[in-house]
Amino acid sequence: MKKILLSLALVAGMSMSLSSCYTYTVVVGKGSQTGVEVKKMNHYLIYGLAPVGVADPKVLAGGATDYDVTITHTFIDGLINAITFGIYTPTTTIVKK
Repeated sequence: MKKILLSLALVAGMSMSLSSCYTYTVVVGKGSQTGVEVKKMNHYLIYGLAPVGVADPKVLAGGATDYDVTITHTFIDGLINAITFGIYTPTTTIVKK
């Protein structure tokens, strides 16, 4: 019985550690023209269910009509999430003009 529980714990641990960070990108207009990047963190509670402060890509673009928006869960964001046991879950918004 101990061997089965140890095997299940090992499989669960491996599946959690091998999960990837999510990233999605949206191209607005013709996409990035100058390559200038602006980054801002988004703040969520309870595994991302309750938004506390979310960046507005239009504001970060500063009036540009052509830009790329990437929202990602970086390693640092994941580390903070793990330390707080999912109570605080940040993401990062990157706008490339």
